[in-house]
Amino acid sequence: MESNKREPYFVFMNYDPEYERLRADRTKKGASELDSYLSRKHDALLASTLEPGSYKKTSSLVIVDGFAVEITEEQANALRSAEGVRVVEKNQELA
Repeated sequence: MESNKREPYFVFMNYDPEYERLRADRTKKGASELDSYLSRKHDALLASTLEPGSYKKTSSLVIVDGFAVEITEEQANALRSAEGVRVVEKNQELA
């Protein structure tokens, strides 16, 4: 039985030449463009894969082209099958 409990996951994306191009620009403007690009890209993936309002993206991770999101296990499985997604991992606290 699938749980409806939302838990934190990290989603990491496949190679993206536009991400690499923007990441190489070390200016303040370049950093702003990269932040904006990734936020739009990650939001679009979530919107096209999951039901609106059923998830909570907590951050985009600029250094690795990924994001943190609170989702169910079923939603994590759906994201694993989405185009452009490399890895979906549940956030685990280390003891």
